[in-house]
Amino acid sequence: MSMEVWGVVDSGDGKVERALTPLSVHWSRKATSFFFGAWLALWPFLFEKINKTKVIFSGETVPAKERVLLIANHRTEVDWMYLWNLAWRKGSLGYIKYVLKSSLMRLPVFGWGFHILEFISVERRWEVDESNMRHMLASFKDPRDPLWLALFPEGTDFTEQKCIRSQKYAAENGLPILNNVLIPKTKGFYACLEDLRASLDAVYDVTIGYKPRCPSLLDNVFGVNPSEVHMHVRRIAVDEIPTSEEEVAAWLMKTFQLKDQLLSNFYVQGHFPHQGTEGDLSTFKCFVHSVAVILLISTCTVFTLCSIWFKIYVSLVCCCLSSATYFNVRPMPLLGFLNIGRSPM
Repeated sequence: MSMEVWGVVDSGDGKVERALTPLSVHWSRKATSFFFGAWLALWPFLFEKINKTKVIFSGETVPAKERVLLIANHRTEVDWMYLWNLAWRKGSLGYIKYVLKSSLMRLPVFGWGFHILEFISVERRWEVDESNMRHMLASFKDPRDPLWLALFPEGTDFTEQKCIRSQKYAAENGLPILNNVLIPKTKGFYACLEDLRASLDAVYDVTIGYKPRCPSLLDNVFGVNPSEVHMHVRRIAVDEIPTSEEEVAAWLMKTFQLKDQLLSNFYVQGHFPHQGTEGDLSTFKCFVHSVAVILLISTCTVFTLCSIWFKIYVSLVCCCLSSATYFNVRPMPLLGFLNIGRSPM
């Protein structure tokens, strides 16, 4: 009897079965997510335990380890980092992926990581972005692969100037006037929902507010700001969201109207409703985890400095990642391209 695990790949003209070998897409993602999650866990430890930033959750308590599409308001350049605090509590830290602007994919080192982690890059022009986004989404459909796909429908972070332009656009097009969020762009959200609907458990609608003010990246790193991060979470079952593009656009607009009202109340009251849905992180667990990651990084650094073969390996990896990032090439795992028929039982 065969003990291989099988996956289904859409070849365009039919379903082709493929063996999931230890070097397949599925297991490559498992390994990548393990190391990515281990490194990312350093940041919630920094935010909550070292910098003493209070992360306060409200709204609904969502289940652990679901496959979700997550949408959030984009108040500042570091909103995406605080989603890690929620993902770690739900056992999904290594599986979070982002839709982000393409210029970030070209950053040295960081861009390589975004490429490996299968982030979706966009130019913010739908005629250019659609084919790339659809191609990437097609690779996320396997329900056995955990997934947190995070999308900021506003398309950019919130500023007063951008808000004025957004309000002007809304007034000219008969849309609601929003004061605390920008008019959301709907095509990317609709594409994500349409392509992944059959394999998602839910959509998470997250609204983020800061006290006393919105932080920058350096504020985060050095613990200057914020003193409190408030995250209001609403879980929506996929079958509660319409299917047509026009209805989805209307649903997303209504969702951002609710966000706008939530934030208005937050700035007056200082909190979102129904606080306390998530507990604090374990200090002991955070400390042990951080020590293990630092030891692993230190060991790799020593090997890089002392071993000629490890230096050669690191150099080759850097060359490969630089080329892959520059040409936007996403090579299959070593044996992932082989289509192997089902073995007899």
